[in-house]
Amino acid sequence: MQDMGRETKAYYILIAAFLLLFAGNLVYGAVKIPFGDVLAILMGSEAEKASWNMIILGSRLPQCITALLAGAGLAISGLMLQTLFRNPLAGPSILGISDGANLGVACVMLYSGGLLGSLSGGAYFSMIIAALGGSLAVLALIIYFSRKIKSNVMLLIIGIMIGYLASSAISILNYHAAADKVHQYVMWGMGDFTGVSVEKLPYFASFTVFGLIYSILLIKPLNALLLGEMYAANLGVKIKSARLSILLCTGILTATITAFCGPVSFIGLAVPHVARMLLGTSNHKHLVPVTILSGACIAMLCNMLTVVPGNNSLLPLNAVTPMIGAPIIIYVIINRKNLQYFN
Repeated sequence: MQDMGRETKAYYILIAAFLLLFAGNLVYGAVKIPFGDVLAILMGSEAEKASWNMIILGSRLPQCITALLAGAGLAISGLMLQTLFRNPLAGPSILGISDGANLGVACVMLYSGGLLGSLSGGAYFSMIIAALGGSLAVLALIIYFSRKIKSNVMLLIIGIMIGYLASSAISILNYHAAADKVHQYVMWGMGDFTGVSVEKLPYFASFTVFGLIYSILLIKPLNALLLGEMYAANLGVKIKSARLSILLCTGILTATITAFCGPVSFIGLAVPHVARMLLGTSNHKHLVPVTILSGACIAMLCNMLTVVPGNNSLLPLNAVTPMIGAPIIIYVIINRKNLQYFN
């Protein structure tokens, strides 16, 4: 009963935070719009100023939805990778998965003849396929080395080295690409939730929601893997199939979010630890939905923090996410009791 009370409390806190942050993302911005007018616009009424309708429906609403979906997808990807590798420092960025997706996107963006701002839906699909191919290639290498190496620390180092190799290839591509495309790629690499317009949002939401639903279906294999692969096999879990499903789900989410929003740092690494601290358990039945909610909340918070008060400019997203993610990781490392779920 005590644990159930803690889990229920965590849900209430996260749902309240989700609603407040969702409203905050719609109200807070470079242009001041009263909350009453925001509600009226969402209800289909005309605002006092015609431009407000475009700001809310054409900019802030799709940006908010993009942030919550991206945060949820990155957070659940980090959780699945941490469980699969039994490593608290595993994540899409740390293990080089995001770098693999970046390399795929770089190949398309720098040499396909189209800039990100003018990409059509079909070109976006090519970017997603390229990002998916790059991320899955890195994941395949990580899995291969995980069979050869028993030490999680050594596997983590190998993942970082693979990321460096992908970064090196990206540097070579940038060196030989046209200056305007290099600038576009650099801007994309800073991370951004504003690039998904109303027209592009259905593509992004379809892939991300599919990945989130897929992750929920993997709750039982994830719980079994916590006990070790041998014990999970004795429980009837097909280890190879479960591993492939987790990697495929992670690859879809990481590739989609990277293709549309750029490489967003720290959310996938830090948020699963926030969920564990809220729940005090590693049971994925509650950990998965709490991680999804936590990721959505933290991403929306980061999106609000990118707005510079009294200025029309925006901070790069990856300048904000480490402010929240880095202290969490430092806290987890110092307080080693948070690592007990991986022993």
